[in-house]
Amino acid sequence: MRKLASVVLLIVLGFISHDVFAGKPSGLDTVNVDVSFYTPPPQQRLQNPAGSEIRNVIFMIGDGMGMVQIAAARIYAVGPDRLLNIDRLPVTGLVKTHSANQLITDSAAGATALSTGVKTNNGVIGLSPQGDTLQTVLERLKREGKATGLVVTSTITHATPAGFAAHVSSRKNEPKIAEQLLHNRVNVLLGGGRMFFLPESAKGSKRPDNRDLLAEAVRGGYQVVETRDQLAAARGPFLLGLFAAGGLTTKPPEPSLAEMTAKALDILSQNPRGFFLMVEGSQIDWACHANDANYEVRQMLLFDQAVGKALDFAWRDGHTLVVITADHETGGMAINGGGRSGRPLAIAWTTTHHTGVNVPVFAYGPGAGAFSGVHDNTEIPRILARLLRLKDFPAR
Repeated sequence: MRKLASVVLLIVLGFISHDVFAGKPSGLDTVNVDVSFYTPPPQQRLQNPAGSEIRNVIFMIGDGMGMVQIAAARIYAVGPDRLLNIDRLPVTGLVKTHSANQLITDSAAGATALSTGVKTNNGVIGLSPQGDTLQTVLERLKREGKATGLVVTSTITHATPAGFAAHVSSRKNEPKIAEQLLHNRVNVLLGGGRMFFLPESAKGSKRPDNRDLLAEAVRGGYQVVETRDQLAAARGPFLLGLFAAGGLTTKPPEPSLAEMTAKALDILSQNPRGFFLMVEGSQIDWACHANDANYEVRQMLLFDQAVGKALDFAWRDGHTLVVITADHETGGMAINGGGRSGRPLAIAWTTTHHTGVNVPVFAYGPGAGAFSGVHDNTEIPRILARLLRLKDFPAR
């Protein structure tokens, strides 16, 4: 009887092992989304220019983007043998993402590390764990005379853009972040989040006071736009584009992330002393929190189109460094099969939260080789500072 029980147990374990190790978890997700908007790039990898001076930096963050997020979009849109824009960068590395107080970072601590070179606690923007104000690489380069920009598909006051130009103890304080973005005179601000700029008395406002930040922006020299056509006609040098009350829909009639990136590059490149631009594919993260593979693939490809705009500019310019990374991975995403011979791409998820795995870093342009290897997230802005010959960075 005891022997029979052992045999039954082994059979049961065998079935369980087969399900686990044959890649058949419960809740398998399949990809079936329209990606006709996406045009595959040239299938040649770029080569870094030799001996060029760095005048401009385009820093791109795929929020929640791990290697599998990229691979899923690639396989579905162009096939496993071809390249996305992000695959064309010649230098790759890995980035560790833990925060000061947690193995699993959030976007606030992640953005602070990537912008200041100092780790902080989850939920904190631009401050050390002790509450000291940390100088960001954007703020430092503005002091050096460079134009600056933030382009996102979330609210412009969300954790990642805030991490480059704001300093608050809680990422939830988006009304205060909106004030600080304008106070810091970031040249180009494009994304969503109009509700944090409207006075409390206005319909849809999320401010706790009656400050009209849109009116204040206009008085401060900003051109304020709210539609794709207005964006196309904008000239800068100071531009505030808020295309939704909250996060963007990322669908027409809003401008795409690629279009916003192109406009930012057009305006910022007019500065003879160069520029620093941060572009975030914000909703890759949102898709992975929702364990929605269709949403993820679409958002990844929208981000990749913006990468294409950045690479086109950098290739023509010759003095622009492009660095692409993520603040963390979201969803514990895995590819479990499909993707060939008409079989749907099968995706599995391990969580609806962030994970602690390393994320990729890609680089192209002068100095790109410095990003090869395994780095802590705090090393990314430190490498930028070293390449740009900035002294006393990090700084408080």
